Amino acid sequence: MSLLLDSSAPTPQDLTGRTVVVVHTHPDDEAVFTGATVRRLADHGARVVLVTATAGELGTPRVPLLGRPIGQVRKAELERAAELLGVARLVLLGRRDSGLPGWESGQHPRALIRADLPALARTLAALVESERAEAIVGYDADGIYGHPDHIAVHLLARHAAGLAGVTSYDATVDREHLHFAGEHVLDGAGGNRSYGRVTAEISVAVAATPRELAVKRAALLAHASQIDEVMLGDRFTETYELEWYLRRGPRALLDDLGNAHALAPV
Repeated sequence: MSLLLDSSAPTPQDLTGRTVVVVHTHPDDEAVFTGATVRRLADHGARVVLVTATAGELGTPRVPLLGRPIGQVRKAELERAAELLGVARLVLLGRRDSGLPGWESGQHPRALIRADLPALARTLAALVESERAEAIVGYDADGIYGHPDHIAVHLLARHAAGLAGVTSYDATVDREHLHFAGEHVLDGAGGNRSYGRVTAEISVAVAATPRELAVKRAALLAHASQIDEVMLGDRFTETYELEWYLRRGPRALLDDLGNAHALAPV
C-alpha cells in the first residue's frame, strides 16, 4: 500500500448543502491538523461547524498577555483562525484544559478528562443532528500524540458519531511521512515521532494547494500566544501540506475533496 499525491485525481465536488462537525481539543489544533481540509470544505460549499472542547488554559504563552487570562487570549485567537479557515459556526464546550498525565490540573472539576463523556457525546450528537451533518471529525484512538484531552475528544467524537449514525473521520498524522519532513509542532509537545499512524493505516489524505497552505499558515500564526514563525520551521510545506484521516463508516464528504488518497482497504 502507498499514499499517492495524484495530480490526475478529480477536483473536489460541489459540497453545497453538506455539513461536517469538526471536533478539536484546544485552540490551534484546528489549524495544525485540519486547517487545509476545513478551508477546502468551505471553499467548495460545505458548512463546517467547529467544536472546541477547551480554551487551552494551560498553554505556555509565547507573548505577553498584558494582564489577560490566557484562556481569553486563546479564544480570541481561535475566533480569528476560524474566520480565516471559513468556519461557519464555532461551538465552545466550555471544559478546561486537563494538562498532561499526572498534572494536578487534571483534578479540576471542569477538566475535560473529568467530564461525563457519554453526556457530552449526547450533546454533540444532538448538534450533529440539528446541523444535519453527515460526518464528524475527531482524533485517532491515541489522541494523535497521547494527550489525555485529545484521547477524550477521540472518545467523544466516536461515541457521538455512533449515536448520530454518521461517518467518523479520525484526524491523525503519518509518522512515516513526518520522519523525513521538518520539525513539527508536535515535536515540542512531548512527541517522540512515534505518534500518529503508519502510512498503511491511513484511509484518506488531503494535500493542500498553495493557497490552502498559505491560509493554513496564517491560521496557525493567528495563535500567536502558542505558535510563531520559528516553530513552523523552514520546511513548512513538506511538513504541513498533507492532512491525514482514518475513516469509520461509509464514504462521506472528506472523501470527495480530491487530489490525495490512500490505497488502504477501508
